[in-house]
Amino acid sequence: MRRFGTWPGPAGRLIGLFLPRRDLYKARALRPAHDGTARRQLQPGIERTLEMAVGLSIVVPVKDEAQNVVSLAREIARAVAGEDAEIVFVDDGSSDSTAAALIALKDELPNLRVLAHGRNIGQSRGIRTGVRAARGAIVVTLDGDGQNDPADIPRLLTVLRNDAAGERIGMVSGVRVKRNDGASKRWASRFANGLRSRLLNDGAVDSGCGLKAFRRDVYLALPYFDNMHRFMIALVRREGYEVRFVDVNHRAREHGKSKYNNLNRALVGIRDMFGVRWLQRRHKGAVEPREV
Repeated sequence: MRRFGTWPGPAGRLIGLFLPRRDLYKARALRPAHDGTARRQLQPGIERTLEMAVGLSIVVPVKDEAQNVVSLAREIARAVAGEDAEIVFVDDGSSDSTAAALIALKDELPNLRVLAHGRNIGQSRGIRTGVRAARGAIVVTLDGDGQNDPADIPRLLTVLRNDAAGERIGMVSGVRVKRNDGASKRWASRFANGLRSRLLNDGAVDSGCGLKAFRRDVYLALPYFDNMHRFMIALVRREGYEVRFVDVNHRAREHGKSKYNNLNRALVGIRDMFGVRWLQRRHKGAVEPREV
C-alpha cells in the first residue's frame, strides 16, 4: 500500500513528501568530538565543525556537470571575492568526472569543498546535505548547470542583509527576467507557477529559480521532503518569515542537458503541492518565544 504523497521511484525507492525514514526530517543532534568540541555528524566522513564558521556558504548541487563545474566554481569565487566565504559543491551520484574535476580545482580555490552522495538521490537532498555541512550563517544556492549567473549573488545578499527592524526577511529568491530555455519548458513553468500561486498563496512567480539567499537557521526550521526545493518560498513564509524577490540573469546552458522533463516535473510537483498545502493548514502560525 502506498503512503499518501509517495510513489515508487528508481529501483523501487519511495520518493515524495511523506517518507518512511525518520532521519530525513530531523538533523541529528550535536555530539562531542574526541577533543571536546561540538560537532554535528551529517553522515560518515562529513562533519560540520561549529568553531570553523565563515560568513557565507555557497551551496551548489550537481549531477553529471563535469563540463560546467570548473568555470562555474571560478565564477562564484570571483563573485564573492570580498566575502569570508566557502563554496560547497555536492555531487549527487554523478556518473561522469564531475567530482574529479572539482577535486582537481581545490588547490586553485582553497575555499572550495566537495561533498559526494554515494548514489543519485535528488536536488533537494543535495541542497540539504550542503546546507547542513555549511559553516556560514547565510547560505546562497544556485544550480550547477551554469544558467544562474553568480554575478547576481551580491545583489541578493544586499537585500537579505538590509533586513529592517521587524521585517524578518528569511530568504531572497531570484526571478529570471529572461528565460533561456525552450518554449515548452517556459510554458510549463508559467502554468506550474500560476497553479502553485493560486493553491499555496505564496506570491511566487518563479519558484523554480535555483538562485536563492537565505539564513541557514531558517532553512533548518523547514519540514524536509524530497523535491522541497520547489516549495521553499511557501515553506519559509509558513514559518513566519518574509521573502523578497530580485530580478536575476538567466543564461543558456553551454554543456550537457537538463535532468528534468516537463512530464516528470509535473507529476512530482502536483502531488507535492497538495502536501505543502496540507502542511500550511496544519500550522498554527509563527511564534517568538522569550525567556522568562
